[in-house]
Amino acid sequence: MFLTQVLTIENSRFYSRLTSNLLCVLLLVGTATTAFAQIAPTKESLSGLYAGKAYSPYAERNFPDRVFWGDTHLHTGLSMDAGLFGARLGLDEAYRFARGEEVMASSGQPARLGRPLDWLVIADHSDGMGFFNDLAAGDPDIIKYDQAKPWYEGLQAGGDASVAAALSLIATFSQGKIDVEMMAEYSPGGKTYETIWERVVDAAERFNDPGSFTALIGFEWTSLDKGNNLHRNVIFREGAAKAGQVVPYTTQAPVGSTDPLELYKYLETYEAKTGGSALAIAHNGNLSNGIMFPVERQFTGRKIDDDYVEARAKWEPLYETSQIKGDGEAHPLLSPDDAFADYETWDAGNLDLSEAKTPEMLQYEYSREALKNGLLLEKRLGTNPYKFGLVGSTDSHTALSTAEEDNFFGKATNVEPNPKRMLHPFMKTENGVFEGYQLVASGYTGVWAKENTRASIWDAMERKEVYATTGPRMLVRFFAGWDYIAEDLNSRQPAFRGYGKGVPMGGDLYGKDADGGPTFMVYALRDPIGANLDRIQIIKGWLDKKGKTHEKVYDVAWSDGRKPDSNGVLPLVG
Repeated sequence: MFLTQVLTIENSRFYSRLTSNLLCVLLLVGTATTAFAQIAPTKESLSGLYAGKAYSPYAERNFPDRVFWGDTHLHTGLSMDAGLFGARLGLDEAYRFARGEEVMASSGQPARLGRPLDWLVIADHSDGMGFFNDLAAGDPDIIKYDQAKPWYEGLQAGGDASVAAALSLIATFSQGKIDVEMMAEYSPGGKTYETIWERVVDAAERFNDPGSFTALIGFEWTSLDKGNNLHRNVIFREGAAKAGQVVPYTTQAPVGSTDPLELYKYLETYEAKTGGSALAIAHNGNLSNGIMFPVERQFTGRKIDDDYVEARAKWEPLYETSQIKGDGEAHPLLSPDDAFADYETWDAGNLDLSEAKTPEMLQYEYSREALKNGLLLEKRLGTNPYKFGLVGSTDSHTALSTAEEDNFFGKATNVEPNPKRMLHPFMKTENGVFEGYQLVASGYTGVWAKENTRASIWDAMERKEVYATTGPRMLVRFFAGWDYIAEDLNSRQPAFRGYGKGVPMGGDLYGKDADGGPTFMVYALRDPIGANLDRIQIIKGWLDKKGKTHEKVYDVAWSDGRKPDSNGVLPLVG
């Protein structure tokens, strides 16, 4: 069985009372100091006075007590497609913006976050990293190729011609038809490629400020099978000393592959070579046309076996379930009893719309269905490859990590704020269309960590103590155990009860011998500058004795004193 939580507002009346009591204690101590100044206890009289557990409950606290907000998936002008769409901002601007500084967007308008982020992963595409910069400069070694010349001419012409050039390059790459010789210098083994990666690592080192702002080193492995999306973002735990020993893995021949199993081998090699750690995060299964979460066979035709499920479970502890290109959690055809399953749905086709979507593809594309199918694979093979946590990211190609509707700088520079930006389709072919207005202002990841450092943030990701939002920064805790009671939730220290009697989000709750089911403790606090919370839902997924998967949505808390009707349905908020 798995459960996910979707969102009580914590009462804060304690604080003024606590402050008053504290002041009284301080006054009493101050009054007594002079009278008893001459009485000094001996060392012997103090020994053993507080034997055993420390008096202060915070002295031995070993669980994370803060949420740090960030984005696992941001592109700069180093990514081919970002550059072609007009992104001129680089690594430094991306980090400065994430830290809360004002920068000038590529469209020539000032941009700034309402609140800075705590951490960031710049995940530029590994294939052709830096290629655009030399293409735009008219490097003779590039524009001599038949593919590159019209792209260069389109860039020089600007406007619609530039957009057409960008779409042509993306389609060429998506279909695996890009000129290998042309890309050699911008692939592993090329000196230019090594130099660019050194710049990426160096920028992360310069902006990483432990305790204040974390710059995690990473890249996007942009696997596509004839336009079907299998992208993964790779995130390294360490800094330059280890991440600088390698260059990113790519998808293009002869040095790369589109097979995730080959990416896992790269990660294995990295850890063996450097002693470091890395993980991968898949995204946009909704644009994979049924190949993101296979149950029987990979897209390569290889049967799903022990090697596949064990490797995927090891290297992919997280899945990016919300971002600009649609919601990846649920689909109304898969979850017909869930009134919220049709949120920001993108289901026209694959990434480049070279193939239309069909209903039978859907169950292998969405995270909720994958969580259920993972139970099926675990029963069959002994390992659940889809027991992942969930993150939200922007996948912005502007170097600006924005996820608020009133401060949304779009997917790419050509749709940065302007009166007509939503009028042009994001992608359109004879198979369908993704309209410009369908681009989603989403998302961010909340990470429960002890401190704002690379190690602490990455470790939280690996243990899945993270959660996805579409941008709002609400505080969410979710615990599972066997004997939680209402007093645990209503105590002044619910987190102590949560960790002391169970496991947090992302953890495994093991069975007990006694009868009775598990208990859950969930609480949430609204974003202080966001909307009020509507409800908290828990979605249960399970596998029955016949091998069939099921799900059920439970409303467990809600606002405004509403009451469910005779069918258990809550009135809409507002």
